[in-house]
Amino acid sequence: MLLAEVAATSDAVAATRSRLAKRAAIADLLRRAAAADQDGAEPGADIEIVVAYLAGELRQRRTGLGYAALRDLPPPAATATLTVRDVDSAFAAMAGLEGPGSALARSTAAGELFGAATEREQAFLRGLVAGELRQGALDSVVVDAVAEAAGVPAAAVRRAVMLRGETGPVASAALLADDPLAALEAFTLEVGLPVRPMLAASAPDIAAAFEKLGSGDAAAEADSGDGPEDGTGTSAGASSQDRTELCIDVKLDGIRIQVHRSGDEVLVVTRSLDDITDRVPEIVAAVRALGSDDLVLDGEALGVGPDGVPRPFQETAARSATRESAKETAGADLADQLQLTPFFFDVLHADGRDLLDASLRERLAVLDEVAAPHTVRRLVTSDPEAAAEFFAGALREGQEGVVVKALDAPYAAGRRGAGWVKVKPRQTLDLVVLAVERGSGRRQGWLSNIHLGARDPEGGFVMLGRTFKGLDDKTLQWQTERFTELRTEDDGWVVTVRPEQVVEIAFDGVQRSSRYPGGVALRFARVLRYREDKTADEADTIDAVRSFLATG
Repeated sequence: MLLAEVAATSDAVAATRSRLAKRAAIADLLRRAAAADQDGAEPGADIEIVVAYLAGELRQRRTGLGYAALRDLPPPAATATLTVRDVDSAFAAMAGLEGPGSALARSTAAGELFGAATEREQAFLRGLVAGELRQGALDSVVVDAVAEAAGVPAAAVRRAVMLRGETGPVASAALLADDPLAALEAFTLEVGLPVRPMLAASAPDIAAAFEKLGSGDAAAEADSGDGPEDGTGTSAGASSQDRTELCIDVKLDGIRIQVHRSGDEVLVVTRSLDDITDRVPEIVAAVRALGSDDLVLDGEALGVGPDGVPRPFQETAARSATRESAKETAGADLADQLQLTPFFFDVLHADGRDLLDASLRERLAVLDEVAAPHTVRRLVTSDPEAAAEFFAGALREGQEGVVVKALDAPYAAGRRGAGWVKVKPRQTLDLVVLAVERGSGRRQGWLSNIHLGARDPEGGFVMLGRTFKGLDDKTLQWQTERFTELRTEDDGWVVTVRPEQVVEIAFDGVQRSSRYPGGVALRFARVLRYREDKTADEADTIDAVRSFLATG
């Protein structure tokens, strides 16, 4: 398939705000990719590449190309000749370059690739490399398009994607099979193959969490796939006499981990499915010490100092980012003294039995059998007052909050299921930095005020305002280096950056505002921390921000 066809579809998708129209355009392209002559390649070789490109991503996690390499492009080609496999192979070759002379070789290869592209193709490739392909085709839209192209229910594709962890292989299987549903059902939970983790919606307090979950509707919503994606929907409130029991987990301020064990083989991945096994030998050892040797566990890793006291999130994140060269990247003291301890709150597989579709109540019973003593502390109750006391106790211990969970709900991997609701003592949002201003006065020489954006479900980001509150000197130094790397434009005062960096923002409320395009602004926004463990696609949406108007 020619790259020009993908670029044209990207233009069509960007030109409409209709999710149905986006889906139809992508589905048509996927059908053509499935029917394309493969020129001796494996059947469907183009499909996985096309799926990645329409989701705005390269298949190579890192190419080594920076923004500087995209500034001075060669003249465009007059005729479209590049195929998607040509492009994928070129980026794969660039990603594999290392050592002396690699920078020059990468620049030369990039020049050859862009020189073979037409003007429209150059713009499309630049957007892919920079992560700025503003077409509104998020992965969820592509998943729905795969379902339309294959003629199968979207829920079947979503389940296969969450089990496989990637959309491309699922799309290829569904579009090439004589029986697409059977092909999708072949994707099952495999120990050693990470699945997309279940995420939690948000509530401002325990009472609101009980209102969302207390009617016992979570299992039905999970089965239908219609649970609230961003915590904006609510279940009908249940009276005190017919409330169901809920599980309240302590929410630890660590990093999300998923652990797979098969015999002595242990795999540890982050919420973004990055393999960190070699960096966390203490977690590997803890899992090997458990009684079962066939496990998939979901939990948090928390840094604990020599005194047994949990350390701040930034130290945990730095420690988990450490490789064998820990003393170089994190410092000898941090690498040697800070131990990561696993705390598990769910089990997806145990001793040959898949548990994704089992109720949380059943999964917790198994978890207590296989993961003790490494389980998160929890309370099971139907009493909101008892839950509120538990929440207050967690805060006194210095924990982040709680997660309230429906005991009858299955594990809704890969999305914000209807069965989990997180409650924190302060209102927070995960937003994306869109730009940053140069500092003045004491902050002269640093990049200071950050411009905050919420994710638009139809594509792109919506500006919400600016803040420099909560930034200490160490953070200012870090963000100056970080946003210099992400810089795309610089007018001497405002530095526009690639929308990649997620930041957790605390705020006192949301108010209507005509000053910003989303019609809302945050009150007293302040930086809590930068989230290296989240991607821009996981940021909160503008709809989630607007939902706080009622409570802000």
